[in-house]
Amino acid sequence: MGSKNQIITPRQARQINALMLTCGMYDGAGEFAFRIGIPGKSGVGGGIIAVVPDAFTVAVWSPELDKSGNSLAGCAGLELLANKVGRSIF
Repeated sequence: MGSKNQIITPRQARQINALMLTCGMYDGAGEFAFRIGIPGKSGVGGGIIAVVPDAFTVAVWSPELDKSGNSLAGCAGLELLANKVGRSIF
């Protein structure tokens, strides 16, 4: 699993993570950062991809959306995961 081939630079990875954290969850980015504490990017189809830098990436999907257009169950699941593994960038 996983590739050891680097396709972006460490600087680009930091920039992408910063963009995901600050605006990847539409108007819900602040709440997502507060509750979950890891960079994420959602789509209006109900998918979310989230990154714990230097550790792992996780994808979730559930179609029911909140008022910001983010998956309700996906956000809840990511919050449970973040709490369970004790990982946050804050």
